[in-house]
Amino acid sequence: MAIKPITGMLRRGLVLDLSVAFGLGTSAGYFWWYGYHVPAVRHRDMFYAKLEQKKREAAGTL
Repeated sequence: MAIKPITGMLRRGLVLDLSVAFGLGTSAGYFWWYGYHVPAVRHRDMFYAKLEQKKREAAGTL
């Protein structure tokens, strides 16, 4: 009794693994970028804008 050859399993598994890895990696990247990085940069920029405004007011040049 011969065993039927398994063909295409490696390719299908590889494509699935790569698809899931790229999908999860891209999702995690977007989550980090828009969930942490952008708000942190916005907060930092607002701090420095407020600091610059205080310096201008102290110097008397609005």
